[in-house]
Amino acid sequence: MSRTTIETDVLVIGWGLAGLVAAREALAAGRRVTIVDQEPRANLGGQAWWSFGGLFFVDSPEQRRLGITDSLDLARQDWFGTAGFDRDEDAWPRRWAEAYLDFAAGEKRAWLRELGVSFFPIVGWAERGGYTATGPGNSVPRFHITWGTGPGIVAPFAGAVAEAEREGRVRILERHRVERLDTADGAVVGASGAVLAPSGAPRGAASSRERVDDFEIRAAATIVSSGGIGGDHDLVRANWPAALGTPPDDMVAGVPAYVDGSMLAPSAAAGARVINMDRMWHYVEGIRNWDPVWAHHGIRILPGPSSVWLDATGARLPAPLFPGFDTLGTLRHLRATGHDHSWFVLSSRIVEKEFTLSGSEQNPDLTGKDVGLLVRSRLGKGAAGPVQAFLDHGEDFVVRDDLDALLAGMRALPGGEVLDIERARTELVARDREIPNDFTKDAQIAMLRSARAFRGDRLIRTAAPHRILEPAAGPLIAVRLHVLTRKSLGGIETDLSGRALGADGSPVAGLYAAGEASGFGGGGVHGYRALEGTFLGGCLFSGRAAGRSAASAV
Repeated sequence: MSRTTIETDVLVIGWGLAGLVAAREALAAGRRVTIVDQEPRANLGGQAWWSFGGLFFVDSPEQRRLGITDSLDLARQDWFGTAGFDRDEDAWPRRWAEAYLDFAAGEKRAWLRELGVSFFPIVGWAERGGYTATGPGNSVPRFHITWGTGPGIVAPFAGAVAEAEREGRVRILERHRVERLDTADGAVVGASGAVLAPSGAPRGAASSRERVDDFEIRAAATIVSSGGIGGDHDLVRANWPAALGTPPDDMVAGVPAYVDGSMLAPSAAAGARVINMDRMWHYVEGIRNWDPVWAHHGIRILPGPSSVWLDATGARLPAPLFPGFDTLGTLRHLRATGHDHSWFVLSSRIVEKEFTLSGSEQNPDLTGKDVGLLVRSRLGKGAAGPVQAFLDHGEDFVVRDDLDALLAGMRALPGGEVLDIERARTELVARDREIPNDFTKDAQIAMLRSARAFRGDRLIRTAAPHRILEPAAGPLIAVRLHVLTRKSLGGIETDLSGRALGADGSPVAGLYAAGEASGFGGGGVHGYRALEGTFLGGCLFSGRAAGRSAASAV
């Protein structure tokens, strides 16, 4: 077997959003760049391409137009109350958090606008918290949807790289799987590994690992931007945080199998310190994709706040664990029940107003920048097309005309035998009994009334409070929910220049990291929890820092 040897100024390992941003910055500085990835070229853009395109801004024009008063001080209060930094290893993540907040409140939006990126005018309110002012959650709506969703945020960086490729300034090598970071005199001087057999697999689908050649790349600077571990459920379970109890036996995958953490061990072997790997961000509103692209393909429901959330036995989740309020707190609570699934119960009126599915492919109106389709799907009658497809075909959905039939349908699904029908009935009837009065002790109903004071929620996100069991609001719907794996919150420790740090805290010469591989900055900029809209932003910010720093060091 032969060995192909290449020389370059900057080597970028992984062509997701962080890698593309880093490559663009290095190219802008006049450096020769080589990008490698183990997957076929169809996967350029990585996980970001599949995303909903949400971005976290602070005191944006979109917020101000909707009457939202935000500030850097309020965002800092929310970030640090959410992150819960409490380890010695959090020194650099804290600095990254401060720097990222300045970026989100400062040049981030203008920088993206200059690149041609624009945003949907309605700002979403994710991770609402529901505790005290210093607890976790966003005090105000900050979730800005990119016009064009994930592909829209990838496009300017992929375009810049494509233009440089036509000009011969960048080499993009698909099917190159890095196995080692090569070192000399204590510095990383490139990488080597396997050239895999060509594959015509479509975006996201599994590709072979057949080795057909070896390669070696010599580089003055190497940037690891290879993503996290969410596609490898065995690795997720091995790193599962003790505070969340035992990991689920049954999970769905929110990312393709290639999100396998394969560069973490080679980075550690080259001297980089990998920290906080027991911090991760998985969702509790996962449903099995009726039309899967990858194995165990799951889709996340981006929930509005009205659905009644029951555990597997039919007990209602306690306040403030309502849909969209506290992802980690809800995951912790559900793991303590001893069951791997839970339930949303709702009316068709709620589905029509509130149900959005995460991902570019599940939002053709926003992804395709189709205003007509957007108006029809978001403001028209009935569920949006992708949601209706799940109602018609999804194995986790039960649609019935009355409560007895709905509860029987829930019991009939795998795992449904643990449902206490009378307990579930009691919870739903009691909830509806609170609706006719302006006064209520039900915290979720009080919150619904408060949420509709925000124009964005009232317009497209929160249904008017009503009796779920009211026939005119039907049919009734139950959705069986699974844990859906998504993001690693820990990773390679880096300084604010994106330089990988060793066990003694000093930079590993020649090595940089960005994106999820670096915990979105510093080895864990989010701490234990995320405020949402911060993953793509972390890729942008850390990729930009690593690309600029690597270019300046060459």
